[in-house]
Amino acid sequence: MAKKKSEKNEEIKETAPTQEQTPETENIQEEKDQEQPKDETAEKIKTLEEEISSQKEKFLRLAAEYDNYRKRTASEKLSIYDDATARAVTELLPIADSVEMALANLKDCDPEILKGIELISNQLAKSFEKLKIEHYGKTGDIFDPNLHNAISKIDDENLGKNTLAQVFQTGYKIGDKIIRHAMVQVANCD
Repeated sequence: MAKKKSEKNEEIKETAPTQEQTPETENIQEEKDQEQPKDETAEKIKTLEEEISSQKEKFLRLAAEYDNYRKRTASEKLSIYDDATARAVTELLPIADSVEMALANLKDCDPEILKGIELISNQLAKSFEKLKIEHYGKTGDIFDPNLHNAISKIDDENLGKNTLAQVFQTGYKIGDKIIRHAMVQVANCD
């Protein structure tokens, strides 16, 4: 009978589910196994997302730095060109002034001489235009201390306040760069 009981216990052990083999314990074990990889995967994903955002930020900064460099070098090239042009034109301005004075004072001379001086004046004007040189400072303009060099002032009822009464020397500029300030007389200034 003892033999039958031990055989019966063995059968019961074989047929009875153990604690590890119950469906509930299997689900718990599977959840534990799945939680570990999920946590590791979530950490890896988070790490990779941080790395991607870091690389993206570096890329955007590099792109912005390159864009600033490109703009700065383009501006410097233009500035160098303007400076070189201004220095060369500075040497030609006395000639332009002499031609202007000749035109103003030779009204009663031989028409052929006047025509020749007008041709020279027109050639200078076209050359300055090609170089993007602008002249400024005409009688009646408003006085601007950034553009004009006031060497005298007068009171004149016929002219408005801070108006150019007379221009002694024409001013020249290239873009925003002043090559030579206009020398002027200002009417009715403060």
